[in-house]
Amino acid sequence: MPTALITGITGQDGSYLAELLLSKGYRVIGIVRRSSTTPYDRIAHLIDRIELVSADLLDQTSLFDAVGDANPDEIYNLAAQSFVAASWTQPVLTGEFTALGATRMLEAMKRAAPKARFYQASSSEQFGQVIQTPQCESTPFYPRSPYGVAKVYAHWITVNYRESFGLYAVSGILFNHESPRRGLEFVTRKVTDAVARIKLGRATEVRLGNLDSRRDWGFAGDYVDAMWRMLQQDKPDDYVIGTGETWSVQQLCEEAFSHAGLDWRTHVKLDARFIRPAEVDLLVADPSKAKRALGWEPTVRFSELVRMMVDADLARHRAGAGHG
Repeated sequence: MPTALITGITGQDGSYLAELLLSKGYRVIGIVRRSSTTPYDRIAHLIDRIELVSADLLDQTSLFDAVGDANPDEIYNLAAQSFVAASWTQPVLTGEFTALGATRMLEAMKRAAPKARFYQASSSEQFGQVIQTPQCESTPFYPRSPYGVAKVYAHWITVNYRESFGLYAVSGILFNHESPRRGLEFVTRKVTDAVARIKLGRATEVRLGNLDSRRDWGFAGDYVDAMWRMLQQDKPDDYVIGTGETWSVQQLCEEAFSHAGLDWRTHVKLDARFIRPAEVDLLVADPSKAKRALGWEPTVRFSELVRMMVDADLARHRAGAGHG
């Protein structure tokens, strides 16, 4: 039975990855931070099938101990301060978690489990003000937020540990991936949750920033499969993961509201507070390398994804649950 160690297991991607690995017969160990509350909503249905250990990306010793005790075959570093907007208000903390946290994990692996295989969660936000469209593995990075900058650091430190120490370490440059488990602060979930509340008479509007911003949106369940496939290859390499299609925030609103029988123009209000200091206008993936080398393709299309999220939020609100 192979053993996988996952940071960020309580997040969207971590929960889907844990499900996937359990289905493949893995022993799954998740790293969680000690806190006075236990926000395990996304993995509540898995809690009796996984192991949780306490460690912190800010604390090197705890990571050495966690990796050493687990002796994993695979390590998935999914934990980060992952909300782009928050990286502007907490830029130093974002760097500590998202950039140096990855370094600490690599250092822990190098010392405690050098034969393990390491996955780093890179991001399309690294491309930022894009140099070319679509974006592939060789597209230069031009990040436009502290989050994007921190992810570039984490990406390159992973490359450096691979090349300098011979570690099996890869980065998946994942474009936006969503699901009913997405945090409520992200625009896709913000919209689908608002649609549900408006449909049920509990709200009348949703306030958004740049409606023209375009993203390559896919389903998180598809993307964790790509992560796993990267660690099954003979040689470590980096891959762009996305759908190759781009949609605007306005199109997201159109799809979500129409699925609930609503007119988005009646309920969407523009609010300058949600405009970023440096906007990223167009991100779209060229995932051809992943298709060729990994045999990976997305299975859920954009409209299907949005409808899935609206339906899940409607069901959740009808059941009386308030949180994602």
